[in-house]
Amino acid sequence: MPTKPRTSVSHNTIYLASQSPRRAELLKLWGVQTELLVPNSAEAADAENLEAVLPNERALVYVKRVTQLKLNASVQRMHARGLPPRVVLCADTTVALDGDIFGKPTSAAHARRMLAALSGATHQVFTAVAVARLDKLHGVLFELAVSKSHVTFATLTRAQINAYVATGEPMGKAGAYAIQGLAGVFARRISGSYSGIMGLPAFETAQLLGRAGVKLAM
Repeated sequence: MPTKPRTSVSHNTIYLASQSPRRAELLKLWGVQTELLVPNSAEAADAENLEAVLPNERALVYVKRVTQLKLNASVQRMHARGLPPRVVLCADTTVALDGDIFGKPTSAAHARRMLAALSGATHQVFTAVAVARLDKLHGVLFELAVSKSHVTFATLTRAQINAYVATGEPMGKAGAYAIQGLAGVFARRISGSYSGIMGLPAFETAQLLGRAGVKLAM
């Protein structure tokens, strides 16, 4: 008996478990509509705790673990809120330099220290993307992929760092910078996925969504 072809998700809409506007913009560019599935005020503290780094944890292990935890929490949130079942996508980005994980800066002074450390050096950017979909036979199926890129910054002056931090752009960004923003002029060399450095690797995301039955524009 021939196998029935897999159909795409109705209306091509997925749940995006991320408050990052750049991730939503990239998905829209690729032809995928999103509805936000993010923590409410009562859930915010627990969600933030998921990003805590464990002792001696390496960046690759960290980004995979945190992304999987966030996805698990998002699927539970979908069920708890009684939402229609859809594909859920979650992603997390971290920056690493010499084995040290650079998360989001906690203050302007912290951002300046991060940028001073990245100045004139090559660092790694890891972005994990994970997708959950419902399967009639197996329940919820999870799949995860990771993009690794290298970014080399020019040597930055104190004045450049201070001016950049004063814009507010580094806040809320892993490594205290946004490659698609003003910090793009700091990057002397990039190797890997530009969209991955932004926060959502195009190739890996397309592969995961395709296997989940979501049709992209291309």
